[in-house]
Amino acid sequence: MIKKVMFTSSPIGELFLAEKDGKICDIAPKERRARKDFILEKTPLLLEAEKQLSQYFKGERKKFDLPLLLEGTPFQIKIWQNLIKIPYGQTVSYAELAENAGSKKAARAAGNANNKNPILIAVPCHRVIAADGSLAGFACGTDKKKFLLALELYFKD
Repeated sequence: MIKKVMFTSSPIGELFLAEKDGKICDIAPKERRARKDFILEKTPLLLEAEKQLSQYFKGERKKFDLPLLLEGTPFQIKIWQNLIKIPYGQTVSYAELAENAGSKKAARAAGNANNKNPILIAVPCHRVIAADGSLAGFACGTDKKKFLLALELYFKD
């Protein structure tokens, strides 16, 4: 099935939103969008995703309520499902993420899965940090990761 997509502005730049089979399958910076067949169409689901992202950036939403299509290997999907469980305004290390997914010694693999997360913000890969507390690796750049974490700390309570 061809993805339906739209673009929306955000404090971290223009975002590419995509749905497939009635579920959100991509939220990514415009420059990282999938290079596959898609049609531009502002569907009700994509408009809802845009609304929830806007609420998130205003501090009005701490958890997303969108149907998600997680497509990847079984390990990647397990990692992404565990990302969703990380509470708003909190962080975990790559090792903790791996352990929470049942793969205690797979911190590097968890980091790789985290990096391949196609649904930014709603699947909060930005909440994973290095064991020493540094903002190691973020597919969209550490400046955006720092912004998202600061936003969540500001609106946490």
